[in-house]
Formats: sequence, C-alpha cells, structure tokens
Amino acid sequence: MMLAGCSSVVELLQALVAIPSINPECAPDAPAEITGEKRCAEFVGRLLEEMGAEVIFEEPKPGRPNVIGRFPRDEREWKPTILLAPHLDTVTIDGMTVDPFAGEIREGRLYGRGACDTKGTAAAMLWALHEMGAVGRAALPVHVVFVGLMAEEWCQHGSQHFGAHHADEIDFALVGEPTNCDVVVKTKGCVWPKLTASGKPAHGSSPELGDNAITKMAAAIAAIDTDFRALLKSPDWHEPLLGDSSVNIGLVSGGSQPNIVPDACSMQLDMRVTPRLFREGVIEVLANFLAQHAPGVSCDKPDLCPPLDTSLDNPFVKKLQENGAKLVGAPWFSDATWLSEAGIPCAIGGPGDIAQAHTADEYIKTDSLEEGVGFYRKFLEA
Repeated sequence: MMLAGCSSVVELLQALVAIPSINPECAPDAPAEITGEKRCAEFVGRLLEEMGAEVIFEEPKPGRPNVIGRFPRDEREWKPTILLAPHLDTVTIDGMTVDPFAGEIREGRLYGRGACDTKGTAAAMLWALHEMGAVGRAALPVHVVFVGLMAEEWCQHGSQHFGAHHADEIDFALVGEPTNCDVVVKTKGCVWPKLTASGKPAHGSSPELGDNAITKMAAAIAAIDTDFRALLKSPDWHEPLLGDSSVNIGLVSGGSQPNIVPDACSMQLDMRVTPRLFREGVIEVLANFLAQHAPGVSCDKPDLCPPLDTSLDNPFVKKLQENGAKLVGAPWFSDATWLSEAGIPCAIGGPGDIAQAHTADEYIKTDSLEEGVGFYRKFLEA
C-alpha cells in the first residue's frame, strides 16, 4: 500500500523532511531554495489529491501557501467536520549537528529539521487517512478537512488566515504538535511588555545633579524578580492544567557612557499567562504593580497572544479522553490559539516530544510516529 511512492509512514516523513521549508522570517539570510513552504505544500497537495481530496492553495503571504484538502462528503447526511492541522514550516537549520534534510534513521530515531516539529504529525495524519482507504474514510462518522499551515514558527499567518476564511466550516480542530499523543486543551498566552524609565542627564562627576533612569529601573527589576513573581502565584489565576503564570526579564538597555547620568532605560519582559490572568487583564495588573513598587517606571500596551482555553466538556475533547488520551496543559504557543480565537474549538496532539523541537539534532522516534498514526485514526473512527 503506497502513497506517493512511500510504503510506510516513516518513508513519508523522510520525504517531507527532504523538502526544505524553513520559515524565511526565522532565517532572513538563508538561501531562497531552502526557505518557504510552497514546495512542501505542493507535495502534500499531491498526496491529498492521490487520496481523492479536493485540494486548494491559499496564500496568506505571496508564494507561501496553506494547502487545504477536503475529502468527499455525502451532502445527504450531516456529519461534524474535523480539521487536522499541522504546520509545514520549520525554524532555521543554523547550528544543526545532523543533516537537516536527510531523514537519517539511527537506533529507532528519524533525524532532520521538522521531523518532530511538525512534519512528524503531518506524516502521521496523512498516513492515518491513507490507511483507511476511500471506503474507510467515507464510512467515518465525521467529515475530514486537512490543512498544512504556513508560518506557525513566526506570527502564525497561516492559522490566522484559515480562521478568518473558514471557521464556519469546521466543528473541531486537532492541531498537530509533538505532545507524546497527550491532548493539550489549555496553553498559556504570551505577552512582551516594554518598561521604560526617564531621568535627567548630568556629568558623571556630579551625579546628584541628574536623575538616574537606570536606578529607577533597578528598583523595578528587583520588585519584578521577587514580589511580582509571588503575585503571579495568586490562587485566583492558577490553572490546574497549567500551573501559574511566569515572567522572564529578557532585555535591559540604558545609558550612553559611564560618565553621563543615564536619562533613559528600558526593559522587556516575556510573560506566559494563564487564561484566568489573561481575562483579568495582565497589562493592567503589571501597570498597577509598577505604580506601587517602582514609581517612575511605566509599561506599554503590546500585542497579546491569547491563551488556548478549550472547555473540558467539549464533546470532541471528551471523545479523545475516552480513547485513552491524557488531557494536559502547555506553556508554549501554537496555531491552535488563532483557530480558537476565530471560533473553532481546538485541541493539540500528536507524536513526538516537544523537547526535541528546534534542537541541533532534532528527531522523532519511529515507534512514536507509528503510535501517532493510531492516535489520529482511532480518534476519527470513534
């Protein structure tokens, strides 16, 4: 039983890994021949057509398509529509210690960029559909749509575009990410607020004549690193599947030279926030904290990447759980959030371990890949 000349899901993943699809926004200096999702999307489109799907390409960015495959449906019988949604782009190959496109197999591991994140989930989804055959797919209690999304690794243009144009067609989405086939139903949101402090310059020999902006920011740093971290552990914002929100002090910049009292200082934070804190208003919470603990330091109102907050009572989530999947939370961001924001209930799941994503020797275990095929097929058939 072959699909595009591949006799197994392992061979299919090797074929996907062999097609470079580095997100150009992650690697702006990379050669054009190894960036962009187009060639990978076209290959996936041929696979979907071979299985009888109607295939269309939509370009959220010029030359960078989503590939969408809609499988035949009997219009006389209503069935819920399930979206299978991996992403086809990868991060850069800089610093990799294995051949990023060889798909080499050693000791039960398939190596290469995207093998884990997320061409492995794409291969498992496609192979599960292939294994069923046309008769098996037609007999499913659901209608299936597959989308290979572009640009997940930077800005998620693909999922935002799909959600904006197709949300009303989909009843539930299973987004492909490496979760060891656990099912993620809640993720933290992400926000990068920038804090600023202003002062008054003066000669370094007479610091009392100036107003030191770095000193003001130092007070904010100390307070955020202690009292604000403690505040984030409030039980009001705790999520059983996610734990507490977190904050990382990632960037600090201030001053021009040692002999001038600095008149400006800035700091940028990375905050990963639970749905409860997100709904409370994370920037308002931070601004109120600064007003009390670090007067003279203010924060901007940056764009917010919302959390995923799918109800545990969703019938498709319950079906996944009945099939033996463990429901979990995750601190990272994915396409599921934007699909959910567009109105599509989402869960995230697939073969592979997120710890291997983006690594210098990225790999997926071949037995995990096979497990993924069963995971997707069992869900669709149930």
